[in-house]
Amino acid sequence: MAFSSTQGLPTKMRAAQIQEQGAIDVIQVRDVDTPAPAKGQVLVKVEYAGVNFIDTYFRGGIYKAHLPYVLGTESAGTVAAVGEGVTEQSHGFKVGDRVAAYTAGGSFAEYAIAQADKVAKLPDGFSTRDAATVLTQGLTALTFVKEAHEVKPGQFILVQAAAGGLGLLLVQLAKRFGATVIGTTSTEEKADIARKAGADHVILYGEGRDVVGQVYGITGGEGIDRGVHGVFDGVGKDTFDMDFDLLRRKGTLVTLGNASGPAPAFAPLRLGPKNLKVCRPILNQYVHTRDEFQSYSTELFKLVQEGALKLAVHGEYELTTEGMRQTQIDITSRKTSGKLLVKVA
Repeated sequence: MAFSSTQGLPTKMRAAQIQEQGAIDVIQVRDVDTPAPAKGQVLVKVEYAGVNFIDTYFRGGIYKAHLPYVLGTESAGTVAAVGEGVTEQSHGFKVGDRVAAYTAGGSFAEYAIAQADKVAKLPDGFSTRDAATVLTQGLTALTFVKEAHEVKPGQFILVQAAAGGLGLLLVQLAKRFGATVIGTTSTEEKADIARKAGADHVILYGEGRDVVGQVYGITGGEGIDRGVHGVFDGVGKDTFDMDFDLLRRKGTLVTLGNASGPAPAFAPLRLGPKNLKVCRPILNQYVHTRDEFQSYSTELFKLVQEGALKLAVHGEYELTTEGMRQTQIDITSRKTSGKLLVKVA
């Protein structure tokens, strides 16, 4: 047969589940049925799971969730079982292999289902902790600097919230691809973290600070030809309006997150004076096919192994109700730096 049995696996598992969308207290770690992989799917025994802002969107209701819903969109561990059509020949891994998985929910659990096309075998010596740290945010950063706005040598690139988990990766990749990188942070402590990641300039934002003027001083130029070539903004509402002023003629605004709330609507005519472009990319559309996912994952893991990407972890949390609620408190506080991880096993 082309698929493995779940015989021998526990029938119940611990999972961070919501039965309704709402405030943080909707999260409960409870015993639920252990899922079985269907055709084209893989069951991963989770060791580490990564926390991302999208988890707060599914919990809070910004994104629709099919209830009851187990939170979490990335995991790393070992293959516990595979569904029909998934073989070592077809997908490059087998039961027992160490893998990282990009899931449509379900990773904050002892076992998680993933589509086989979104599972990557880990290179020798690559830990599951590092895999959970880098998979989603690393793929996001890598695809965005290559496709949402192609970063090229000689460009000025600005990363809003440069000391966050995704921000630190964007800083490193933009620098690697030859840009002069400007980061913004909320504190001097975070500014130091961004500088250590490779930011050439760091600007503190907040009330009374002239971020736009400081950026113009760094980039030089006159009129519509001053400012940066690209802005990568994961803050959202609080910085979105400023981004248009930060960009130079023919610049690109990549809006990629809602840390301060969703970015507001705007009139398309606002793009005309400098021929700006705005995009709101979604990672899944850049790694939609198996070839895309495997190609980018391979490149990402190689960058980590070569030391071109340094990983930063803010903290590890237990798979308990208290631990899972704390991840959402911390990631929305905008006071963290680096990745938040759930240690499952």
